[in-house]
Amino acid sequence: MTATTTSRLSDLSDSSFNLRSFLHGLPGVDKVGVEARAAALGTRSVKTSAKAAAIDLAIRMVDLTTLEGADTPGKVRALSAKAVRPDPADPSCPRVAAVCVYPAMVPVAAEVLRGTGVHLASVATAFPSGQAPLDVKLADTRDAVAGGADEIDMVISRGAFLAGRYEHVFDEIVAVKQACGSAHLKVILETGELGTYDNVRRASWLAMLAGADFIKTSTGKVPVAATLPVTLVMLEAVRDYRARTGRQVGVKPAGGIRTTKDAIKYLVMINETVGDDWLDPDWFRFGASSLLNDLLMQRTKIATGHYSGPDYFTLD
Repeated sequence: MTATTTSRLSDLSDSSFNLRSFLHGLPGVDKVGVEARAAALGTRSVKTSAKAAAIDLAIRMVDLTTLEGADTPGKVRALSAKAVRPDPADPSCPRVAAVCVYPAMVPVAAEVLRGTGVHLASVATAFPSGQAPLDVKLADTRDAVAGGADEIDMVISRGAFLAGRYEHVFDEIVAVKQACGSAHLKVILETGELGTYDNVRRASWLAMLAGADFIKTSTGKVPVAATLPVTLVMLEAVRDYRARTGRQVGVKPAGGIRTTKDAIKYLVMINETVGDDWLDPDWFRFGASSLLNDLLMQRTKIATGHYSGPDYFTLD
């Protein structure tokens, strides 16, 4: 673990580097302050002239997701087609960033998405619990990549993290990153189970030190998913990590983001916290399903002056 860790932080190259000491030496999060700042940023308005551009950017940032036990090949094909042409009546509507499915559905989505520019993401590593042996997680990852996934969304073992077994979590992320090959790795922290903002900051740094290309809030399978304060803590972490290492890492809030108003709050937060560098699908994503339909309805309203009914666009 030490050799890999020291390769992540050029200014912490001492061979005695200790992961636990580093994580617990991070500045504590001011709970009142972060919640007040997130609330204040959430009240910022976007001018009408900028709203259309914000909506198109948000569409381009969506990881259109279906992660249900009842998923069928037909549903995944339809979702993938929608990702490529979100509004069939308007060819100017941008494509989404990616489609996210279970590993078993990767080959189905790959048939539709190949050559379109839409990424194919797959949850792996015993999603959503993360409670499986490492060899199972690695096999899950390799199978998804072999089937056509170019992004892997792995979930950490929250039990190990909360028990203070940081090296265990670190080593699993490193191993999964290696199993990804050329595919990008998004590390899901499941922030709703971490308990404190301090733990969110520690988990964010741990994941980045281990090689995560993105850090992601949630699986969407627990009651508390993405929130503005948690995402603010994660944005501050990636900002500080880049300042210290020179490496940029993306952020993906997922779960519970359903409206255009919600999405724009996140875009404002990005702009005010980390700046334009992260206002790009390469560095920020929304893990969502129903969000896309609201974005499309608002986009149509701006273009035509009236709302389309909620059944105008295909349900996800």
